[in-house]
Amino acid sequence: MKSKDFLSMTDWTRDELDHALQLAHKLKKELKATGTHQTKPLSGKTYGCIFHKASLRTRISFETGIYQLGGNAMYITDKEIELGKRETIEDAARVLSRYLGGIVIRTYHQNDIVKLAEWANIPVINALTDLLHPCQLMADIQTIIEKKGRIDGLKIAYLGDGNNMANSWIETANRWEIDLRIGTSPDTMPDATILAKANAEGPGKVSICHDAIEAVTGVDVIYTDVWASMGAKDKSDINAERLKQFQVNMTLLRNAHPDAIVMHCLPAERGREITDEVLESKHSVVFDEAENRLHAQKGVMCLLAE
Repeated sequence: MKSKDFLSMTDWTRDELDHALQLAHKLKKELKATGTHQTKPLSGKTYGCIFHKASLRTRISFETGIYQLGGNAMYITDKEIELGKRETIEDAARVLSRYLGGIVIRTYHQNDIVKLAEWANIPVINALTDLLHPCQLMADIQTIIEKKGRIDGLKIAYLGDGNNMANSWIETANRWEIDLRIGTSPDTMPDATILAKANAEGPGKVSICHDAIEAVTGVDVIYTDVWASMGAKDKSDINAERLKQFQVNMTLLRNAHPDAIVMHCLPAERGREITDEVLESKHSVVFDEAENRLHAQKGVMCLLAE
């Protein structure tokens, strides 16, 4: 019987999250030094990678990480497994559990992966839903710790749409003692339930700012994402109008701490939510952040294999 899944940041305790990040740091250091890993916790296991959405970083980093940890990755498209259509999620979960050592799933509805995890007796990892993107947050936190030496006590501004990234950042404030400002318009707010839970339970502080300068003043980290996520591209133009004051540009960046870092989960729509000048500046850690998807996800998988 499995011990855990990783469907959201709040599935795990602070100690468990810290442990996964420590594993990620160790694995990254080992890979840089030797080009391989001494232990292969996924040896003899196949992870099913179910992708209902397009992917660059998520698919490649997971498949590479599974291979580096000694396992095999099987890429499965929505045409092959139409969860809840061709057969029930409950039936698919029980069948896949007979074949696989774990499931990585990138899909639309959070409730679908919750149900999948409920009926599977192997670990299920959320590789993105419309509601949450916890694997990205693990890479983000790893990057912040590498650059700032800590995450507790930092001031972090998330600017843009109240999407899955905003929701996962809010969940992060439920585990770490951060001062999180969500800079967004009244029409693009994050999930109200996740926000209320974080403010009621977390050690962190979450505030909503409808003014971009207020959101970024004195912060250590500025984070942004596309203004219209996959599956919501029909809102691209209207969100661009709603969120135009939240563009991360050099003028706005001057209000942050002089040593502030700028992050973006990619892909970026350059010139829209972030300018080329900022993305290519000394403040940008975007590509370090992208690299850490590989290492942070290996940390998650290693913890699940313990």
